[in-house]
Amino acid sequence: MKLQNLAPALLVLLPFISGCQSNNRHADTQLTKSGLNPENFNAEIDGKSTALFTLTNDNGMEAAITNYGGRIVSLMVPDRDGKFRDVVLGFDSIADYFPENNQTDFCASIGRYANRIDHGRLVIDGDTIQLPVNNFGHCLHGGPTGWQYQVYEANQPNDSILILTMHSPDGDNNFPGNVTATVTYSLSYDNTLYISYSATTDRPTVINMTNHAYFTLSGDPTATVNDEILYINASSFTPVDSTFMTTGEILPVAGTPMDFTSAKPIGTDIANTSYDQIKNSNGYDHNWILDTKGDIDTPAAILTSPASGITLTVYTDEPGIQFYSGNFLDGTITGKKGIVYPQRAALCLETQHYPDSPNKPEWPSTTLRPGETYKSHTAFKFGISTDANAVPEK
Repeated sequence: MKLQNLAPALLVLLPFISGCQSNNRHADTQLTKSGLNPENFNAEIDGKSTALFTLTNDNGMEAAITNYGGRIVSLMVPDRDGKFRDVVLGFDSIADYFPENNQTDFCASIGRYANRIDHGRLVIDGDTIQLPVNNFGHCLHGGPTGWQYQVYEANQPNDSILILTMHSPDGDNNFPGNVTATVTYSLSYDNTLYISYSATTDRPTVINMTNHAYFTLSGDPTATVNDEILYINASSFTPVDSTFMTTGEILPVAGTPMDFTSAKPIGTDIANTSYDQIKNSNGYDHNWILDTKGDIDTPAAILTSPASGITLTVYTDEPGIQFYSGNFLDGTITGKKGIVYPQRAALCLETQHYPDSPNKPEWPSTTLRPGETYKSHTAFKFGISTDANAVPEK
């Protein structure tokens, strides 16, 4: 099945899915392949129940996901020797994800608006809206109580699909409109984790959803991702100022540290502070403008770990991708199995519309109106490179 045909296939399942119970939980305390105890994810938050849901395929790949923030908690993928490795950062219990304990976006389903909105201000149909600011004077990832800190309704029709639904009321973090959004995780036979997003509204609003997975393909979160090899199918990017806000410019990557059109280790230019964009962000934290033109069958990015041989190919119909190199990890966060995460223990590849698009009308629009349906699709396809120094074919 082509990636572009995934959404219609999922729609066929919706009548069945709607009849599934929203409290589908593990029947016993059997640990996940990654060693998680599902009981540690059972809680009640604002009258809504949380749980840990496990997706598997016939190859033994496993994705453990909680409906608290729609977060991927662990992702077990085979390496070149057939050993399964957990390739995402996370925590061992639901309480560790609470903002009062660890204010992170680890592997969350982000909404309403991924990335930043300048000073939290936007104008829709002439009305100025002031959103809360929570990052260098800007609104980041939907505000201080964005969807990563809220509970999605969960339905799991089978071992390979999980559907999460968010009912976001008018005024949620001051965003207008009652919004119903869904995030559908689907694990395929070929070790691809598909994520499909949709949303509707009863008032004009803005929507930009993504997943904030922190990937470490080596499976070793005590190491950095500097040696992992990255290709990004993008010949331009949107530069930022010292507050990480896009300037409105679109610049070519050619001849700069931002050029990943030829795959290279992430650490090659990451310390090149003579280049302002690296200096401003203490590494990479930028939006690349994809050359894929919305074609979900064309790779947007390819990542490989020489250490494990695990490869990740990212597909999306979004116009942009945010590559973040884990710059703000600082050794103060203790994750799964008591491991302390150092700086650049993982990286993010967030498929998205561009940051601050509501304030830059020349960029692809993120406005959603009544009667319309927001749709977005992303696929994370995992594979193996038998040559530790090889770069996967594009």
